[in-house]
Amino acid sequence: MPAMDEVLAARRAARASRSQSRANVVSVFILIVSILIAFPMMAATQNPIWILIFVGGVFLSQSPKIAKQWERAVVLHLGKYTGLRGPGLFWIVPFVETISIYIDQRVITTSFAAEETLTSDTVPVNVDAVLFWMVHDSEKAALEVQDYAQAVSWAAQTGLRDIIGRTSLSDLLRGRERIEAELQALIDQRSNPSLQDAMSREAQASREKSARIILGQAEVEIAQLFFEAAKSYENNPTALHLRAMNILYEGLKEKGALMVVPSNVVESMGLGGMMGAAALRQQTMSDANPKPASAAG
Repeated sequence: MPAMDEVLAARRAARASRSQSRANVVSVFILIVSILIAFPMMAATQNPIWILIFVGGVFLSQSPKIAKQWERAVVLHLGKYTGLRGPGLFWIVPFVETISIYIDQRVITTSFAAEETLTSDTVPVNVDAVLFWMVHDSEKAALEVQDYAQAVSWAAQTGLRDIIGRTSLSDLLRGRERIEAELQALIDQRSNPSLQDAMSREAQASREKSARIILGQAEVEIAQLFFEAAKSYENNPTALHLRAMNILYEGLKEKGALMVVPSNVVESMGLGGMMGAAALRQQTMSDANPKPASAAG
C-alpha cells in the first residue's frame, strides 16, 4: 500500500505545517509596527542599526499564538512536552518552543465503511457508518498516537468488520442498536487503555454481585425446604425422633466425634436417654480397645 502511505504522510505534513504557520492579528501587528519604525528611521538617519528593530519585530511576531475556544495547543520546548495552552492568546519563546498540534475538542464526525465483509452465515454485505467522537485527553492524543484522527477511523472500521463477521445477516438487519453498543464499547476499549481496566473491574464487580445473588437465592430455597420439612414433622413426633437419631448416628459414628446439642433441643425432643445410650456405647467401644501405654524413659 505505498500510495496510501504517501497520502497519509502528505496529510500529516499538511496538518503539521498548518499548526506551525497559523498567523494571528497580534503577530501581524508586531511585524507591521516594526516595519513602520525601522525603515523610515533607517531612511532618515542613514543608520543601518535600525534594521535591528525590524529583526526584533520578526522575532517577536513568532511569540504570540491564539487558540480557538474549542482548541488546545500542545507546546514543545526543544522537543520536550511542556503543557497545553489555550484557549485564547498565549505566548511562547520563538524558535525554542513550538506548537506541535492544535487539538480540536469538539464532537467530530467521521464516516467509514466496512466494504465486502462476510457475516457469520457467509453473506457478503457492505455497511456504511458515521462515527461521532471527541477528544477527552488532549495530552494523550498528541503524545501517544501519531495520528489520532486516523487511528480512531481505522479502529471504527476494523471494529465494525469484526462485529459483522460474528453476526448473522438476520441479526444484522434487526439488531442495529446492539451493533452500535458493541461498536462503541470496542472503540472505547481500543482508544482508552485505562477504560479497559475500569471495564475489567466492572466485570469483576458484576460477577461478585451475581455470585451473591445466587447464594441468596440458595439460602431462600434452603429456608423454604426447612420450612416444609418442619411442617411435615409438626404432627409426627416419631418421624422427628427418627430423624434426630439418624443425625446423631451420622455425627457419632466416627470415632472421637463430638456433637454439641442445645439443652432445650434435648428436652423438647426427648433425646436425653438416647444421647446417654450413645455416649455409653462410645465409651464401651473405647474401653474395649485401650490405647497401648507408652514406655517410661
